[in-house]
Amino acid sequence: MILREMLQSPGERSPIERPPAPPSEEPRGCLFALSQPPLMLFLAFIFTLLFVTAVHDLYRW
Repeated sequence: MILREMLQSPGERSPIERPPAPPSEEPRGCLFALSQPPLMLFLAFIFTLLFVTAVHDLYRW
C-alpha cells in the first residue's frame, strides 16, 4: 500500500498543511438577501396583491 506522503515531492505541502482561506471581507446578512432580484419580484407581487385588495375594500365599484 502506497501512502499519500510517499507520492508527494519533499517540498510539496499536503492539503492539511495549507493555511486556511482568509475570511470574506464583508459577511453577507439580511440586506444581501433582500437585494436578490427573485426575492424582490416576489415581494413586489405580494405587495401589489395586498394593495389591490385594500383599494378594492375601500372603494367598491
